[in-house]
Amino acid sequence: MIGALKALFEPSRDDEPAVTEHRLRLAAAALLIETARADSRQDRVEEAALADTLKRGLGLSDAELEDLVREANAQADAATSLYQFTRLINDHFPPARKRQLIIDMWKVAYADGDLDKYEEHLIRRVAELIYVPHEEYIRAKLTVAGR
Repeated sequence: MIGALKALFEPSRDDEPAVTEHRLRLAAAALLIETARADSRQDRVEEAALADTLKRGLGLSDAELEDLVREANAQADAATSLYQFTRLINDHFPPARKRQLIIDMWKVAYADGDLDKYEEHLIRRVAELIYVPHEEYIRAKLTVAGR
């Protein structure tokens, strides 16, 4: 367990693109899971939105999705901050993919029809940490909210 945590904070010695892509998928999935958990009521609607977003966005099979969500849940449970996820995203995501992550977080937050202040705060924090401009953050929110 401690070795897994250390691995998150140490620079990757393995420059294999597949390994990096897997870590990026885990980081994005963990942030989506944190969004669903932010209001302390992770319900089936949010879980379905999370699964749909990951499956559609990453082109995963049901088995791959299940593995990713299980591993991302474990990562999110072990995390003490958002840094381990946002650092990876900052290092490897282009601006368009960062914006898409914020849109996906809004989709999960709005899935249950109720935007909680903690969900909104988390998304705002992530947007700041991955350097998504405020206007893009607002545009994503309004787009998902249907305004």
